[in-house]
Amino acid sequence: MRTITQQVFGGTEVLELVDIATPEPGAGEVRVAVAAIGVNPLDVAVREGWYPMIGEPPFTLGWDVAGRVDAVGAGVTSLAVGDRVFGMPALPGAGNTYAEQVVVRADELVRTPDDLDDQRAAALGLVAYTAHRAIVEIADLQPGQRVLVQAAGGGVGHIAVQLAKALGAEVVATASTGKVDVVRGLGADEVIDYTRHDFTEVLADLDLVIDPFGGESVERSLAVVRDGGTVASLLDVRDEDVATAAERGITLDRIRIVPRTEHLQAMLDHVMAGRINVHVSATFPLDRAGDAHDHLGTGVVGKIVLLP
Repeated sequence: MRTITQQVFGGTEVLELVDIATPEPGAGEVRVAVAAIGVNPLDVAVREGWYPMIGEPPFTLGWDVAGRVDAVGAGVTSLAVGDRVFGMPALPGAGNTYAEQVVVRADELVRTPDDLDDQRAAALGLVAYTAHRAIVEIADLQPGQRVLVQAAGGGVGHIAVQLAKALGAEVVATASTGKVDVVRGLGADEVIDYTRHDFTEVLADLDLVIDPFGGESVERSLAVVRDGGTVASLLDVRDEDVATAAERGITLDRIRIVPRTEHLQAMLDHVMAGRINVHVSATFPLDRAGDAHDHLGTGVVGKIVLLP
């Protein structure tokens, strides 16, 4: 089968398309014939080496995947050959989904409904669970509370806006000029063009801020959240911001993803009920994974998907 691998950290030029032996599922595992692969900023960070989550190369990138079971290992009764499935295998370990086939633990997969195509299923996993982690698990968001979603046109952001609205929150979002109308169309009550306005000058007393940037950005997020509120950061936070949050009784959480199928299923239920729509902005063939990574840096709306 064909797979994308890399021998060293680096730019997109390190990604290589190679032929390897088709993997066989072990006990408790299934093999999935891959139909679509979600591309995430996490993939770029791991490829470049500034977030060496799975150690040193060689390795195969990728976590979000959708496809059809084509082999079943010993002891698996929950899935059968022919079942359509999606999920985020092995996260935070190596998922190896940039491939034509991938072996996955059966309990890490969710059945794909007939009404959901493989591209959107593959795009759903990581961003949906991240939004769920911030909004439901960390913040326990309640109807009527006020939320700021930064970079709301991106993968996590566009899901977070919709989930917060589905739970009855008032949603303020930031987006670049070209994405303002798109984000408003997702249901945001107010959209701030961050290229023209500083949200810290117009917002205050928010219950939850979702911060995709981490680092120095967290100080700005803390400035607009109420005492006792929540800031959920997708990236690392500074010690001084942890101290400030503690002084004000703010929950400051660096989101860490350990996928659970019940949470994926909860997000899938929102999708199938029409409360959330995952947007796929572009697709690339597997052998152009590097181009997909480059395109991710152009400010896409929603998600990019690879097609084997």
